[in-house]
Amino acid sequence: MTKVDKKMSYIVDFKNVSTVGLESSPVAEALAGLRANEARYFMNKYKHEFTVEKASETQDTLDYVNRILKEERDIEFVAKPLETSRFQVENIKMTYVFYEDGLAVNVMYTVDNAKKRAVGFKLSEGMEIPEELEGKFKFARQKSKLAGTIRGSFFVIKGEY
Repeated sequence: MTKVDKKMSYIVDFKNVSTVGLESSPVAEALAGLRANEARYFMNKYKHEFTVEKASETQDTLDYVNRILKEERDIEFVAKPLETSRFQVENIKMTYVFYEDGLAVNVMYTVDNAKKRAVGFKLSEGMEIPEELEGKFKFARQKSKLAGTIRGSFFVIKGEY
């Protein structure tokens, strides 16, 4: 076993889906597919390579997402965050957190349009709806070649972050 560089980022490969970084998840394969699905979207739409870092090395990113969840909807997840991603494409700041239970949370924050800011939740195939979201959101189903059936929901961000 080789020691991995602490601040190592990983470019998500959506052609050869890998569970690297997600191995501790009980739904690692589905979560890896979900992560790859996001990577494919950003490559196809924006020619952006989707990279992730260990959540333990990106406390500022976790704090940002946690603050929005807490202040907007009083949500605090108990699941362990495994990875994060933070980048900007065009006028949109994107932030992702991938959790051990199979949940992916993304914050889409447009720089110049307060009406197009939202938090999205995507549930990996095989996971239950997290208790923190149970009964608060309706989840739509979406089929994905990479991730199977993804259930997703979102809310619009009202505050400034």
